[in-house]
Amino acid sequence: MKRPPLSLVFLGTSTFAVPSLEALADDSAFSVNLVITQPDKPKGREKIQTQSLVKLAAQKRGLLVAQPEHINEEFDDLIAQFSIFNFQFSIVVAYGQILSQTILDFPDVAPVNVHASLLPRWRGASPMQHAILAGDREAGITIQKMIYELDAGPILAQERTPIEPRETFTALHDRLATMGAKLLVRTLKEPLHPKEQSTAGITICKKLTRVDGVVDPNAMTAEEIDRRVRALNPWPGVTMTIKGTTLKILETRLEQIGESYSLGCAHGTTLYLVTVQPPGKKPMSGAAWGRGRR
Repeated sequence: MKRPPLSLVFLGTSTFAVPSLEALADDSAFSVNLVITQPDKPKGREKIQTQSLVKLAAQKRGLLVAQPEHINEEFDDLIAQFSIFNFQFSIVVAYGQILSQTILDFPDVAPVNVHASLLPRWRGASPMQHAILAGDREAGITIQKMIYELDAGPILAQERTPIEPRETFTALHDRLATMGAKLLVRTLKEPLHPKEQSTAGITICKKLTRVDGVVDPNAMTAEEIDRRVRALNPWPGVTMTIKGTTLKILETRLEQIGESYSLGCAHGTTLYLVTVQPPGKKPMSGAAWGRGRR
């Protein structure tokens, strides 16, 4: 006899969550009863109200969507409003709000989270960026059963992947988002076997700010700056100040290529600026910027 679809409530907001929602919604083994995402937010200089990509993906598939301002205060009303009192899993992928114990206890089976690191390494808000910043040789996906402690829940499944030598955050993000969606589907279709996380090797990564993208070639080596450029574009971006002018650094190399500009850094190292963006101007090659500077 065919098993009825597993009933789910999906919580997610950022681009990373879209492949997981799509994979669940497009698989007959699951029934996505409700999608909860962050409220529309103003973006850009024009402050245009912008919907999350999760919301757009959900609406495309005709799924119910809710956008509470404060999930912990409004959860009971949401469940009553949409008449969803019995569901087996809540799936949380890059949602953006901390969930109360009451919400974590609500699903019949478990609250499940897709996290873009090999827990317990890189618990926190920016695991992919920090993996690149630290020079890690591999990254991965962890499917965990959520508890009321930051990324400390029992592990349901993990999958590893090498970080390529020149890999950027954008490339790693897209690869892990797809990998996470596939691993999530496989995990939910099998009996769950939670395994407690190791207490060794725990690392925590904080939410990034613009300050993290400010670099100083006099104090940092070429490799350190190169990692930041690969890890922190597009957000928060990498900037440096040269003779009073702030320059946005879009692409770098550790060896001379094409139209790049050589920049001396700490400990006698050299960084090659491939693509930069001066204030108020379009991106240009490092060599073009260097000619204008001279």
